[in-house]
Amino acid sequence: MKTPKLRIYFDNLQDRLPAGYKLMRLVRRAAEAVLQSEAVRCDAEVSVTFADDAQMRVLNKKYRAVDKATDVLSFPLEDGPVTSDEPLVLGDIVISLERARRQAEEYGHSYEREVAFLCAHAMLHLLGYDHERGEEADLDMRRRQRRILESIGLGEHPGA
Repeated sequence: MKTPKLRIYFDNLQDRLPAGYKLMRLVRRAAEAVLQSEAVRCDAEVSVTFADDAQMRVLNKKYRAVDKATDVLSFPLEDGPVTSDEPLVLGDIVISLERARRQAEEYGHSYEREVAFLCAHAMLHLLGYDHERGEEADLDMRRRQRRILESIGLGEHPGA
């Protein structure tokens, strides 16, 4: 059996924080860890866009009718059965690097851990998980996120 491949299309729409190779590699590690944790066996594609708070506010208002910035948004594309011979096109992730930096300081962990957490969180949404479905769904998603971050060496922080 071949090892599934993940293709990530990166875009950077902000200029407040560096979004170079190191950050893209971190996001790839987090996304691959999600796919491995969730036993996704086929190739997959996702787009990841780095944005700032102003851009996130516009997107949040447009797509969720919430007029405020947020840390991460996910836009799933797949909603039907997946064939094993074609890549699973998961959808789009938009991460506010500006918000990630502030939240890392607020939660007392590294910026890298926060970006990886936001990526893992969004990837789980793209795979159909939704913490807003109730307390049990929220706890399930938190457990999955914790396990994924531990698998890439980014451990837990209080409140994860």
